[in-house]
Amino acid sequence: MAKKTEYIPRLQKKYFDDVVPALMKKFKYENIMQVPALTKITINVGIGEGRENPAELKSAVEELRLISGQQPIINKAKKAISNFKIRQGDPVGCNVTIRRFHMYEFFDRLVSIALPRVRDFSGIPDKSFDGRGNYNVGIKEQIIFPEINYDKIDKIRGMDISIATTAATDEEAYELLSLLGLPFKKRKKE
Repeated sequence: MAKKTEYIPRLQKKYFDDVVPALMKKFKYENIMQVPALTKITINVGIGEGRENPAELKSAVEELRLISGQQPIINKAKKAISNFKIRQGDPVGCNVTIRRFHMYEFFDRLVSIALPRVRDFSGIPDKSFDGRGNYNVGIKEQIIFPEINYDKIDKIRGMDISIATTAATDEEAYELLSLLGLPFKKRKKE
């Protein structure tokens, strides 16, 4: 019987071959299980007028499905907010959580293809860590992803991308993400 070959994403192979030894050397880990790793990536798109315009909600879900490769879930309002004309149960956004090799594929596309397509790109800020090793970044346009056909979009939408890691500190997470290729702005020498 022929042996089944398992697909390993390019970035996951880079993580095990290059990033793990570099992090073990820098932070002097004694066990390979102490090395921080990516756990999940969550992409969130907010839709203001989801109730008034169901076509906008449908197109946002379809675009997020194309970008992530998974079917997003629709988020509904938990409370009614009269100032924003939102009733309880109204659709207010959609999100998707990516794990395992899909996560590595998305992260590779984000770093290699999408972020360099941002106009006047000089790196992403390194101030968006949450104190527990997770990183959040906002993107203003969905058209930076090559899966989106520019001629078929109805509106420019932004999205929030949350990258969850097993790192205990922000410094470890910063080192992990920069070794994986996330282009941070150059830190100023103090």
